Amino acid sequence: MEINIALEPWAEDDFWLLLRKNEPAMTEHLGGPETEAKLEDRHRRYLAMSARDPAAGRMFRVVADGESVGSVGFWERVREGEEVYEAGWGILPEFQGRGLAARAARALIAHAGVHGNRRHLHAFPSVDHPASAAVCRAAGFVLLGEVRFEYPPGQWHASGDWRAVLGGSDA
Repeated sequence: MEINIALEPWAEDDFWLLLRKNEPAMTEHLGGPETEAKLEDRHRRYLAMSARDPAAGRMFRVVADGESVGSVGFWERVREGEEVYEAGWGILPEFQGRGLAARAARALIAHAGVHGNRRHLHAFPSVDHPASAAVCRAAGFVLLGEVRFEYPPGQWHASGDWRAVLGGSDA
């Protein structure tokens, strides 16, 4: 049976999801858990993203068959002089392994292609995180190569630079 996936704009009541995603199993490849103050700041940023022009980026709660299972989003950045979007996602551990992250990422690509104004959407999962690379591959991103990537601020690591083309073929 096909699971229905929906992307719901980040809302005030979604802070609990940040708390769940802050667990060590969810932050292993992201520099570890953050303080509650940092999570509250992130929540405010996500809410602000939901209130501004959708072309600037958006955070979503991922809903599968009516149940909140994680988050996905995109935001503006400059990469090698090009204005692009960056994507990120996280599916709660009890829902992983079902293809939900890839389906949410595909929905995000479609959303950014319709509402965005950039040509490319990039994801930068750590090279030691094969599950995120598999999500990128399944969602339609193409691996451009390995890059040094800073996240969180002050922590550099080797990442794959995965790119999806928005709004058509890459000519």
